[in-house]
Amino acid sequence: MSANIPDVSTPDVNASSASIAGETTLSPDAREALIDRLTAMADDELVLGHRDAEWTGHGPILEEDIALANLAQDEIGHAMTWYGLRTELDGSDADRLVYFRDAPAYRNAWLVERPRGDWAFTMVRQFLFDTYEAELLSRLRESAHAPLAEAAAKVVREETFHLRHSGLWLERLARGTDESRARLETAIDALWPLMPQLLAPLPGDATLVEAGIWPEPKALEDAVMARVRAAFAAVDVTLPALPAFTADADRTAAAGRTAAAAAGRAADPRSTHPGGLADMLAKMQSVARADPGADGW
Repeated sequence: MSANIPDVSTPDVNASSASIAGETTLSPDAREALIDRLTAMADDELVLGHRDAEWTGHGPILEEDIALANLAQDEIGHAMTWYGLRTELDGSDADRLVYFRDAPAYRNAWLVERPRGDWAFTMVRQFLFDTYEAELLSRLRESAHAPLAEAAAKVVREETFHLRHSGLWLERLARGTDESRARLETAIDALWPLMPQLLAPLPGDATLVEAGIWPEPKALEDAVMARVRAAFAAVDVTLPALPAFTADADRTAAAGRTAAAAAGRAADPRSTHPGGLADMLAKMQSVARADPGADGW
């Protein structure tokens, strides 16, 4: 990576008063925690949107090719919404956040960064993430941080259609052919262990919960799991117990990992990216990084 690329991973807590107008009620700790959460939300949407966009021209039928391309565009648009809310807090530039951070600085969940897999994998992943977002956004509409509440109220309307689309595919896969059901079950086996990390609280979430900005993590997890299990039960699929999130849940840890490193991962569940994110970013960022000083591409 070029040495001339600016560091954009650290929030600018000294952003000008104009860029944070109307946010004087946030404590410094809450501001830092909210910046981290908004970044995670945006990174989830951006990475998932990019993975979905990899299906463009390769969908199983033309109608679904177009549908998933539109859905990918929605996800990336939602990412820009969350990056925009971060900008209001710290003056960061969304384009530089997207194109000039390396993989370790990204805050997305493992679920969204895995390579696209087959159609069943894509639809199961989409359904799990859509369900998480449906429950999260419905609660964020009541957030004490008004800009977040207003954005959530808008985004949740589009995410409702995403969930309806992926939910219909669960039924098609489960009740289609022996092969489609087998592919569905294989996708569940691969993706289900990643759910605890998606749902795990970030280090600053307790501060946001106390301020009324973010929902209580256990209540959110319970609501997501109840909705997911009900949907799979409706198509005669029984899900295993949700595994507990641990520092080694990615199952890619080296045998010699130190206790300190493991403890750090447990404290911050989104501190590693074992799912191919670096390769995806190398392609996504290549044009922008070819000329970091360009005004446009």
